[in-house]
Amino acid sequence: MHPDTVFIDTGAYLAHFHPKDQSHKQALKVWTWIETQRIPRVTTNHVLDELATILARRTSYAFSAMKMREIYRANLQIERPSARAEQEALDLFEKYADQKISFTDCLSFVTMQHLGVTKAFTFDKKHFEYAGFQVIPSLY
Repeated sequence: MHPDTVFIDTGAYLAHFHPKDQSHKQALKVWTWIETQRIPRVTTNHVLDELATILARRTSYAFSAMKMREIYRANLQIERPSARAEQEALDLFEKYADQKISFTDCLSFVTMQHLGVTKAFTFDKKHFEYAGFQVIPSLY
């Protein structure tokens, strides 16, 4: 994996696509920077599943489907975690219970660790930093 690769979290996508999101303007700036710098991107199918549902509920199902199709056509590596990775995520889910970290985030952490990715584009700064990752937009 390229050392500059950035993991894209649900909130980064949501803020990018949803103009009423409180982080929309900041997300647009970071997305522009990532694309201009041609930084490799990776996410998981679980993040995309979460995004499709949240975006549909906050906008419309048609809009969500359109944006999801854009994502699947984009230059993006989509990881589909193994059963072993899911078990590791479940261990983290229990370990971080006091932090109330979602299972999707725990699976993202495991995926990032397996791939050697250290940076995440997320607005869930607290949880990703707690798990030991660098967070964009803080790095931006």
